Amino acid sequence: MSSQQTSMAWRTTALIVVCGCLISMISFGPRASLGLFLMPLSSERDWSREVFALSLAIQNLVWGFGQPAFGAIADRYGEVRVIVIGALLYAAGLALTAVADAPLLMHLAAGVLIGLGIAGSAFALVIAAFGKLLPIEARSWAFGMAMAAGSLGQFLFAPIGQAFISSFGWQNALYLLAAIMLVVPLLALGLRSRAGAAPPDMGPPQSLGQALGEALRHRSYNLLVTGFFVCGFQVAFITVHMPAYLADVGLDPSYGAWSLAIIGLFNVIGAYSAGVLGGRWPKRSILCWIYALRALAVAVFILTPISPASVLIFSAVIGLLWLSTVPPTSGLVAVMFGPRYLGTLFGIVFLSHQLGSFLGIWLGGVSYERLGSYDLFWWVSIVLGFAAAIVHYPIREAPVERLQPAQ
Repeated sequence: MSSQQTSMAWRTTALIVVCGCLISMISFGPRASLGLFLMPLSSERDWSREVFALSLAIQNLVWGFGQPAFGAIADRYGEVRVIVIGALLYAAGLALTAVADAPLLMHLAAGVLIGLGIAGSAFALVIAAFGKLLPIEARSWAFGMAMAAGSLGQFLFAPIGQAFISSFGWQNALYLLAAIMLVVPLLALGLRSRAGAAPPDMGPPQSLGQALGEALRHRSYNLLVTGFFVCGFQVAFITVHMPAYLADVGLDPSYGAWSLAIIGLFNVIGAYSAGVLGGRWPKRSILCWIYALRALAVAVFILTPISPASVLIFSAVIGLLWLSTVPPTSGLVAVMFGPRYLGTLFGIVFLSHQLGSFLGIWLGGVSYERLGSYDLFWWVSIVLGFAAAIVHYPIREAPVERLQPAQ
């Protein structure tokens, strides 16, 4: 390859990664800051916390069921169209949340519309695009970059969301977040560029039905699906209920915003590191360590006195382990089955994640209303974390037989 061809290929790869990372950052930011709206919105509408918690639980459930559907559409028609539609649904959901004056309308806006919007525009679609557009040796690193960018969005949008609320009120804050989402369709155009020929691990032709049957009969894939449920349960519970939990124990509400921001900042490091390490070490071993260390971090946090210092330290530690599960998880799917149906197959794994998110958010709110504290759910999160570490251990990191000749 000539130096000019190499330069052109690099610019194409760089454009794909930059646009994908910006999409991941913007689309992940607003939903990660929605926990900041729990108390002002509930107070303004005179609703219990359970109403808003149920809306966000529905959001995660819709996101989960929508992900494999949008992934299948993207696998057939391309990620660009799906991301544009998803971003528009996302913006509409944020704007409608600002005016929702009844629980049912809130569930439709913050639950259904935003859930579909995230499914169509967030990091799962970016990862699917990277899997098809980038060479094999760049994927694990790029997957880590996509998740690091999403975490950077959480770091940036948590204080931005709090500043919007403080300066303009919670309703105008939602309108501003909706306007920011309208940048995503423009960035999606950058994912049309291709870095070269089809990936060598695309494998022989295969229908979607054949791909689903192959995956659902695969033991390691089913273990991966099971383990990712715990990731959703843990991170969604903390994202939504952490600000309220800190306020309940007497800390200033600003610590809730900074907790989410620090989690996002440190997950930039954690997600990128997981992506890099996933190209060098066994991905299932990385996942075992992440889940075990998460459980240990939560146990130490709730067993020691809560203070501003302990909150900041916990947020940094849990941030390193936050969505650093995604690069090795999506990487395992790509290794096992190739990139042809990566959007669909990772979407199914992510559905399990969102089922866990639904239960973590909703039952966390129900538990608080019934018991008056979040103590029970912290302990449930600890037990599930250690269980997930055990579940990932038997996973076999190898391509299915259909792909082995191509390897």
